[in-house]
Amino acid sequence: MIVYFNNRFIPKEEVKISPDDRGFLFADGVYEVIRSYDGKLFRVEDHLNRLERSLRELRIKGPDTKNFKTIADKLIQDNHMGNGDAALYIQITRGAATPRKHVFPDKETPPTVYAYAYPFQSPHEEWKKGIKVILVPDIRWTRCDIKSVGLLPNAMACQQARENGAGEAVFVRDGVITEGSHTNFCAIFDKELVTYPKSNYILAGITRKVVSEICRELNIPVREFPIFEKDIEKADECMVLGTTTEVMPVVQVNDHIVGDGKPGPLTMKLQQAFRERVT
Repeated sequence: MIVYFNNRFIPKEEVKISPDDRGFLFADGVYEVIRSYDGKLFRVEDHLNRLERSLRELRIKGPDTKNFKTIADKLIQDNHMGNGDAALYIQITRGAATPRKHVFPDKETPPTVYAYAYPFQSPHEEWKKGIKVILVPDIRWTRCDIKSVGLLPNAMACQQARENGAGEAVFVRDGVITEGSHTNFCAIFDKELVTYPKSNYILAGITRKVVSEICRELNIPVREFPIFEKDIEKADECMVLGTTTEVMPVVQVNDHIVGDGKPGPLTMKLQQAFRERVT
């Protein structure tokens, strides 16, 4: 596999990251995941704008993010992923510096930049049947709007979901459902799509943005408003949205069966409309 590492395209096995890298020591870095459909990157500008914002919020002086589209296209072509589904992973850390200190290193310290493309298997069966999710306490820091590599609470929650036969863990903060471990959460109440307001408590998902656009086109009302855990059993439909999940129906929340236990009509309508945009 050919990857991109610090201004070079090289075989993956030749990548060597310093043990002094702040991404390794402090999770001091950011990342993005971009989907590719038959060699075409989906909403790449939105992803790169979000990457640039994450860098800016963490005060990491990274490379020009505009160059990543060219880098991504080359990685996909060089690795023969121009046909079918693929994904691109980009990670940028504050770089390697000694001695190990919490304060930032000198401004001249170059960032560590890594990117690679990989084949992606879309979850077609889950799209048809829907998934179960579990609700877990949101113990993350309060800057979830930054796509940081500090994902230990997300990883622990995702593992808990796996051990409980669920496809995703959805966070609850102060009695309010915020988002999933790697998705945004939405519910349908009386034919209106409700999702947590854009804030520092959630990551502003690109798929969430696209679905909002689709809702406007289809005249489906959208309301950014807190969904209280105690009210989730009143929801007619539920779904999670993400770059790798797209529009995923949720048919069970903990032990509660959503609706009739099958993907809801509005969810499937949004799923179909989203698929039409990427195929």
